[in-house]
Amino acid sequence: MLIKKLRLQKGWSQEQLADISGLSARTIQRLERGENASLETLKSLASVFEINVAELSEHYLLHTKEDPIMQPDTQLTYDEAKAIEKVKEIKGLYIHLIIFCLVISALWVLNMMTSPNVIWAWWPTFGWGIGVAGHAIGVLDLPFLFGAEWEKKQIEKRLGRKL
Repeated sequence: MLIKKLRLQKGWSQEQLADISGLSARTIQRLERGENASLETLKSLASVFEINVAELSEHYLLHTKEDPIMQPDTQLTYDEAKAIEKVKEIKGLYIHLIIFCLVISALWVLNMMTSPNVIWAWWPTFGWGIGVAGHAIGVLDLPFLFGAEWEKKQIEKRLGRKL
């Protein structure tokens, strides 16, 4: 309810808040119903409302109805909440990978059964494989690709000074 309260104080519609924050209207609707948000979503909204992300994370990141790990009376530290969010992201990647393997396997079987002379299953394998690889790069902490050190260097470059 906090996001709805802040939105109404500004006199914005859900669509206006979505446009200003760079989020979808559906995301705003979900949050106003009390559903969880990712840390990135909360950062975006905190920036828009000019408040500390911790104020939002108390309501939308730390307390969930769905997870038995996080009961409403449980107070989690920022690091614990961040770790739980990271595990959810990794779980999503694993689910994506399992679905990819099952569907692509079925497509290869279909390809070999219907037209073994024309190998068309390479195309969905390659296309979707790029998507899975992108998902993995975004979720996994790969130090050689856009890791914490790269982020630090980029921030320092834009600030023109050391952090």
